[in-house]
Amino acid sequence: MNLALGIDTGGTYTDAVLVDYDTDQILVSAKALTTRRHLALGIGEAIAAVLAAGESWHGTFESSDIVLVALSTTLATNALAEGHTSAVALLLIGYDPALIQRYGFERELAAGDVVHVGGGHDQFGNEVAPLDEAAARAAILARRDTVEAFAVSGYFGVRNPNHENRVRALVDELTGRPVTCGHELTSQLNAVRRATTVALNAHLILPLRELIQSVQQTLTRCGIAAPLMVVKGDGSLMRADWALHRPIETILSGPAASVVGAWHLSGRRDVWVVDVGGTTTDIGALQDGVPILNRDGASVAGWRTMVEAVDVRTAGLGGDSQVRIDADGEISIGPRRVVPLCLLASQYPAVIADLRFPAARARRGSAVQPAEFLVAGRQSASRLSLDESALIERLTRAPQLVTSLAHQARQGRIYVRDLEDLEERGLVRRAGFTPTDALHVLKRFNRWDHEASLLGASLLASRAGLPVEAFCESVAEGVADRIAGEVLGKVMEGEIGPGVWQQDRAAQALIRRAFSGDGAGDLECRLSLRRPLVAIGAPVGAYMPGVARRLHSELVIPDHSDVANAVGAVAGSVVERCRVVIHPLPEEAGLRVHLPHGTADFAGLEEAVAHAQGVMLPHVEALARSAGAGQLETRVERQDHWAPTPGGDRLYLGSELTFTAVGRPSPARG
Repeated sequence: MNLALGIDTGGTYTDAVLVDYDTDQILVSAKALTTRRHLALGIGEAIAAVLAAGESWHGTFESSDIVLVALSTTLATNALAEGHTSAVALLLIGYDPALIQRYGFERELAAGDVVHVGGGHDQFGNEVAPLDEAAARAAILARRDTVEAFAVSGYFGVRNPNHENRVRALVDELTGRPVTCGHELTSQLNAVRRATTVALNAHLILPLRELIQSVQQTLTRCGIAAPLMVVKGDGSLMRADWALHRPIETILSGPAASVVGAWHLSGRRDVWVVDVGGTTTDIGALQDGVPILNRDGASVAGWRTMVEAVDVRTAGLGGDSQVRIDADGEISIGPRRVVPLCLLASQYPAVIADLRFPAARARRGSAVQPAEFLVAGRQSASRLSLDESALIERLTRAPQLVTSLAHQARQGRIYVRDLEDLEERGLVRRAGFTPTDALHVLKRFNRWDHEASLLGASLLASRAGLPVEAFCESVAEGVADRIAGEVLGKVMEGEIGPGVWQQDRAAQALIRRAFSGDGAGDLECRLSLRRPLVAIGAPVGAYMPGVARRLHSELVIPDHSDVANAVGAVAGSVVERCRVVIHPLPEEAGLRVHLPHGTADFAGLEEAVAHAQGVMLPHVEALARSAGAGQLETRVERQDHWAPTPGGDRLYLGSELTFTAVGRPSPARG
C-alpha cells in the first residue's frame, strides 16, 4: 500500500489525513490543537492520532507504506495578518534614500531597520557604482547581535546579482544569520516591492524553520522516512529544504491548499471557496477546476509582494478573532487573533478564578478590554531586556491578566504599549473573548470550558449594555455579516477594482439593506451569487448558512471539509518556473540575455532565444527534480514586445521567456 500523509498546521488546529497515493481516496483524518510555543507537540499529536486511526481502520501497516508527506501551513499568512515580525535588517544597494523618503516608500519596506549601501547596476546589468563594501561590512557587524535575519536588495539586482551576492557572502562570513537576496525570489523590476518581498521573507525564516524542523523531528520519531514537501502559495509543492530559504513562497500556502482541497472534496469546478479558520477567512475561486492565480503578486495584511500565488482575499476574521467593545459600546470583531477564553481555561483552570476577580473588568474607555490575558509566545532569537525576560518567564508559568500586569510590572516600566510591542514580535500572545466563546455560550459548539466563555461574555455584554445571550447572538451574526461582506468584496474587486465602492456610503447602505432583508421604505435589495459557495473549515456549519442566506447562494459543505487544507496538501504537483528577459542594447549593439547566473550578448533575436532555451530548459528541469518532482513535463512561453514606428516599421523592445517544469512528487519508501 502506498500512503500519503497530509498535514496542515493552522493558527488553531493541526490537521492530518492519510490518503491512498494511487487512488486519492481519503482513508482517515485527525485533528489536534496547534501548540504555538512548541509546534512539535501539536504536530506530533495530530500525526499520532491519524496513524492510530489508520491502524484501527486498516489494521497494522508499516511506516514505510507512507511514501510522501506534504505540509500546508497558514503560518506565514497568519504571522503577517497578526503583525508578528522578527528583528530584520534590510540592506538596500544603489537605492536613492531621498527618493524613498520623498514618496513615502519607507512605509512599504516591511522593515524598521533600513540601511542604504552604495553600489548598484543599471537596467542593462552594467555596474554604475562600485559596491561600498566597507559600509556594508560596518552595517552588518553593528547588527549581528541584535537582528534575527538579513534581507538584501539591489536596485537592479535582478539584472545583475553580483553586489547582492557579495553582501550575502559578508553576512554569512560575519554573522551566520539567515540572509536572502531579492533576485532569488523574483525576476521582476519594481525595486520597492522587491525590497518589501525580500524583507518579508527574512521575517518569516525563523518561524518556518521552527515549523519544518518540528515536522521532520516528529516524522523521524514515527519512523517515517518519506520526503517532506511544503505547499507554496500557488498550490504547488516544494521540498522542505527549499522552503527554509524561501519561506515567502509559502505565503497563502494554507489558502492555496484549501482551494485545491475544496476541488478534491466537492468535485465542483466553478465555485467560490470560503475557508474559515481560527485566524483568517480566505476567499478564492476555482475556474474549470483550477485555482485562479494572482499574477501580479500576493497581497496579505496590506503588504504587496512579488510572489505569484492563489488569488485570494484574506481577512483577519476567524473563530479566534478578538471581540472588543469600543467606547460607544459597539461590538468589533478582529483582526487580532487571541486565544479563546474557553481554550485558555481548559489548559489553565486557574484563570476561572481570575475571570471572577474584579481586576478582569477593565474600566470603560480603557485601551485594555475586559477579561484579557497574556501567555508566553515563541522563544526569542535576540537579546531581551531584564524586564522583558522577567515578564516572559512569569508568563511561561501561568497566564496573567493584562490589567494586573500594567500595575504590577517591576518598577512600573512595562506598560500596555510595551506589552503590545512584545506581542507584535510574537514573544507573548493575548487571550480574550472570541466568536468561538460566543458559540460555546450559545451551545452551538462545545469543545472546551463553557464557564470561561460565559464569564467573559458577561463582562463584555455588561460593557455593551446587552443581555449575555443577545450579545453572543450579535457576535455570531456579526461574523456571518463580515464573511458575506468579504465574499462580496472579493467579487467586486475582480469586477471594478479594489476598495473604491467600500468607501461609498450609498453602496454600504444598499449592502446593509440587502444583508438584513429589511424591506422598509420603497427600495428592496437582493444580492445573488451565480457560482455556489464551497465552505471549508471547522466552524463553517455555524456561520456559512447565514452567509449563503445573505448572498442567496447555493452552499456546499463537503465531507472532510474540516481537514480540506491537509487534503489539498497531498493533491498538488511540483511546479517550477523561471523567467528570462532579453533586451536590446543601446546604439544597436545587439541583444542581452539576462540569465539567473549572468548575462550573454548576441547579434540576433533567434540566436538569443535559442541560447536561453538551451540553458534554461535543463535548468528548470533540474530545479523541479531538486524540488522533489518525478516524471516531468516542460513548456516554454515566449512574448516578444514591439512598438510601431512612424515609418510603418516595428521597433523591437524586448522579449520575455517563461520556462515551466511540472511533475507529481516522487514517492519514496524508507
